[in-house]
Amino acid sequence: MTRASPAASSTLDRVLVLEMVRVTEAAAIAASELIGRGDEKAADHVAVEAMRAALNQLPMDGTVVIGEGERDEAPMLYIGEKVGSAQGSGPKIDIALDPLEGTTITANGGPNALAVLAIAEEGGLLNAPDTYMQKLAIGPGYPDGTIDLARSPSDNIRAIAKAKGVAPNEIIACVLGRPRHAEMIAELRSLGCGIKLIPDGDVAGVIAVTDPETGIDVYMGSGGAPEGVLAAAALRCAGGQIQGRLLFRNDDEIARARRWGIDDLDRIYSLEDMAKGDCIFAATGVTDGSLLAGVHRRKNCLTTESIVMRASTGTVRRISAEHRRGCS
Repeated sequence: MTRASPAASSTLDRVLVLEMVRVTEAAAIAASELIGRGDEKAADHVAVEAMRAALNQLPMDGTVVIGEGERDEAPMLYIGEKVGSAQGSGPKIDIALDPLEGTTITANGGPNALAVLAIAEEGGLLNAPDTYMQKLAIGPGYPDGTIDLARSPSDNIRAIAKAKGVAPNEIIACVLGRPRHAEMIAELRSLGCGIKLIPDGDVAGVIAVTDPETGIDVYMGSGGAPEGVLAAAALRCAGGQIQGRLLFRNDDEIARARRWGIDDLDRIYSLEDMAKGDCIFAATGVTDGSLLAGVHRRKNCLTTESIVMRASTGTVRRISAEHRRGCS
């Protein structure tokens, strides 16, 4: 399948790709101070503070559409917060972010914690409520319509295997290790599928389907809806397909969705529904993982590894950086 790239955005041209990396680097470096310290809240707090400060240095009129929660829940980077140094005059940018994707991972010193950010022109990112989302994602190279959340996990595995030209038992699925996935895992294993269980970090799990070296063919299961939008932005840049369906646990979550203008509670969202037009995705490793190396401290510097992608150009850049101590 040939992926059509969206038209380049002059609006996003004014917010340089490398500036997005500097934002995720700042959050990752701050969070890295608390790796293995057992304090999830403190790790998240310093990452949020650092990302917010970096965003406010950029010449843009930014609005957080995926963030730390609603204003009464989050003092910083809440949904609807305005960031950037050019309010009212700079380019209007929608921002989806997770300053520390993997708070528990970081607190416990585990793998695959990331600082994550996606931007698009105003209206380009789904303003998803902070609920769960059922997700199904594959990498590039498959015909449109290969996956469908309306089908069973088994039927989707068979469709992926057919499109890939292999038997279903040769498909490897990435699944978040949660009790709620026990039935699905049993169904997949009845087909002989290999399953890679991850403890947290489903943005990295979705991105893994785009890299043949991971061996992962499909991501399945439910996780946070905000993370679903971030993952969709990454696939918008790197190629692939994703579908998502919001899951509601109570009336309060349904009311929250309706406040964001969501009336069809059973809707299946496509990649383009969650991330459309030109967009930029950036992530920096906090702890070492399959996608990126984490922050490492040397005698006189810190090292970071980041990835940054842009939809309009189809470019995926990996950036290794040294941050000299005492240097700005």
